[in-house]
Amino acid sequence: MNNFPTSFNSVLDLARLPWFEVRDGHRIVADPEVGPAIDMHTHLAMAYGLRHRIDVMVETPRVAHYMPLTSPVDLEVYSNRNLDDEAMWSMKLDLSALSLTPWGKRVTHTAPNLLREMDDLGIVNSVLLPIDVPIGPSNARVVLDAAARFPRLVPFGSVHPADPRIERRFTDQLKRGARGMKFHPNAQFIAPDHPKTIRLCGRCGDAGLPLLMHCGPVGIEMASAERRSQVSRYEQAIAENPDTTFILGHCGALQHRQGIAFASRYANLYYELSSLGLDAMGEVFDAVAPDRLLYGTDWPFYHQALTMARVLILTEGDESLRRAVLHDNAARLLGLTV
Repeated sequence: MNNFPTSFNSVLDLARLPWFEVRDGHRIVADPEVGPAIDMHTHLAMAYGLRHRIDVMVETPRVAHYMPLTSPVDLEVYSNRNLDDEAMWSMKLDLSALSLTPWGKRVTHTAPNLLREMDDLGIVNSVLLPIDVPIGPSNARVVLDAAARFPRLVPFGSVHPADPRIERRFTDQLKRGARGMKFHPNAQFIAPDHPKTIRLCGRCGDAGLPLLMHCGPVGIEMASAERRSQVSRYEQAIAENPDTTFILGHCGALQHRQGIAFASRYANLYYELSSLGLDAMGEVFDAVAPDRLLYGTDWPFYHQALTMARVLILTEGDESLRRAVLHDNAARLLGLTV
């Protein structure tokens, strides 16, 4: 890997790599020669239980990422391994109790803030991924509203596989411009091999919508959630829905080797790279066809430069591969200009 450093004192210290610099003391900016990128995995502030109380249309001076910009970075490990106890506690609080309030780091997880950081890194489009459950506010509606105002943001929808209003919600989101669907077995409390999940996969194929599925355990979830996200539990849905385009979010995460084993058996798969450690990502690059790899970051959990740094290291000297992973594969999948 050309002897690039892989350990850094902070996220901002990624500027020691040749493609980045720090501006204004708190912004990490990419060299324009890196070229355009499309981020396949981002979120805005989400809410559960009560009404959505964050205005995602408002810009704030800074973004409070769940992995702070001051955190030490080891690119070799899965990204959440870089969170210390304080950052991990803060993230879990923000995603649970504080999700019922108008407070917390989520206040900064807005569309204008995302666009500002995209501009710093040459990211031309980002896919917004909502997660909805049958009861409570619609995060999909918030995402669709934001994308209608900011066209560089590409909205995916979300319907819970067991929602009794699934047909109406699915159709409504499609009419409003959803370009794909998001499924998360942990946040939605339903397994990928549940019959209702498999039917949702078929609906996506019938509608021509790609389905991005959180795939694989990440080491910080509850035991029940870890069981739901086992990579082996995704194969039935993939096999039974050959007309559906699946995007494996995180490539299987801590079980990436099981995830990439699917690549030779199923042609309807893409692999989204967010959070993977450098060695694991390298294994994905070696095992999966270059036209099936997608850059993604899981913003605002992490700054978008983390996954970009790993991709740039692994594609050094191969500009066509870099362009494919950072931009062209996603542009083709989403029907955007290549």
